[in-house]
Amino acid sequence: MAPTPPDRAHILTEQRNPRTMRLHELSVRECVDVIGDEDAAVFEAVRAARPALAAFIEAAEPGFVSGGRLIYLGAGTSGRLGVLDASECPPTFCTPPERVIGIIAGGDAALRKSSEGKEDDPEGARAELAALNLTSRDSVLGIAAGGTTPYVLGALEIAKQYAPGCVTGLLACTPLPARPAAAAHVIVIATGPEALTGSTRMKSGTATKLALNTISTTLMIRAGKVYENLMVDMRATNAKLRDRAARIVSTLTGLSREGSFALLDRAGGSVKTAVVMQRRAVDVAAAEKMLAEAGGRLERALAGA
Repeated sequence: MAPTPPDRAHILTEQRNPRTMRLHELSVRECVDVIGDEDAAVFEAVRAARPALAAFIEAAEPGFVSGGRLIYLGAGTSGRLGVLDASECPPTFCTPPERVIGIIAGGDAALRKSSEGKEDDPEGARAELAALNLTSRDSVLGIAAGGTTPYVLGALEIAKQYAPGCVTGLLACTPLPARPAAAAHVIVIATGPEALTGSTRMKSGTATKLALNTISTTLMIRAGKVYENLMVDMRATNAKLRDRAARIVSTLTGLSREGSFALLDRAGGSVKTAVVMQRRAVDVAAAEKMLAEAGGRLERALAGA
């Protein structure tokens, strides 16, 4: 006989929502309305978590800006959202895939096929974390909607064993009775009971995606990957990105669309290089040198232009 699992009835994300007790009786439009009404509460929950989000990002910033990594760990929906956010950073910010890393219980196969049984192993992430050779410049964020996932809590403890100076945090969608010892930061986004009891892919998942968007984007901004509100640290590697890159170059230089494409081609597809070439009236080599001396920050490379 399998051992009796811990009773999680006290966790808000596992409790029944009194506003959605009649789901099975609702029409399509009524389902859409009630789910939408519940989703509206997510944004206020994220708003309330802003101080905790900022505290984690501020702690992670020095290490990340100096070349450290942001590492997400989770199981099920939480793990998939971490992998999703990590995978979107290279095309958006031209970062190497190893700068933002998503680790999911069960490995990449769990992205498509559920392997929730893996989340019960507190040692489940040891091999992946050992392979990363963690340092004090790295930041590790565990993601667990209910805040109790053994895989996630165990991973944070393992991370502190390998790199005591690394920044650790736990993102949960329910209040916690106490801060886990291995989590220096706790971000609670209290989304309350789900419309469908226990289905944390819903409000909790939406809140988690919003939080991860904020964390990774803010760190990239602070690392100089953004100028004004433009993703200037990108390379034009397909038709969509070439179009976006040309519009950015045109916006920052005043060149025509055709002239922007021509400049991008000379700059090897690099938006930053193209902008510096035009604004500072230099060739590719000189523009790249200016950017290197400016630590890759476009505003510094353009100073005095």
